[in-house]
Amino acid sequence: MRTDQTSRSTVFLIDDDDKIRTTLSRALVKRRFNVRTFESATRFLEEYDPAEPGCLVLDYGLPEMNGLELQKVLADRQIAIPIIFISGHGGVPESVQAMKAGAVDFLEKPFRQHILVDCITAAFATDMATRALETNRKSTQERFSTLTTREREIANFMIANPSNTASKEIGRELSISPRTVDHHRARILEKMGIHSVAELIDLSNLMADLI
Repeated sequence: MRTDQTSRSTVFLIDDDDKIRTTLSRALVKRRFNVRTFESATRFLEEYDPAEPGCLVLDYGLPEMNGLELQKVLADRQIAIPIIFISGHGGVPESVQAMKAGAVDFLEKPFRQHILVDCITAAFATDMATRALETNRKSTQERFSTLTTREREIANFMIANPSNTASKEIGRELSISPRTVDHHRARILEKMGIHSVAELIDLSNLMADLI
């Protein structure tokens, strides 16, 4: 069963074969998927908005820019849309390369439609999880940016020293009083929207590029 979130997701289907594109699109629409079709990688890049959730069903053997080349372009642009490759002539090296680069699957034509549907469902779930993580990361980044220089210094110390977060120890390390540490600690927790140092430390992975 599709959730409300995945019902807003779209299958972006790229295949230069009109017949395959039409057949797959109709089959997926019958299964209540939102589908947008493209005859080339170039057209997809021109029209795709990375803010749109979904996955990419991508023919490997496209002319001009093939599937692997498009996968690389998307990676270079830091567009993390999940990709399902379909191919009538891709071999083992191509499939291995695609999977190493993060593809959800590499299906050889002809394939059973239910296999593609399962892949799409998994890709939608991956996309939603990735987008939720990115939203959480940006929110954490915004909250962290509101900390003063001293608050950030104390937060960084607690994150780097999870077993040594007592105010007395922090104060000794930073040459300030424990009472001052307590004041800053309370402000840090308030600004970050959390209730404990343990939660701050849990957020440290999201803040890895900020501290």
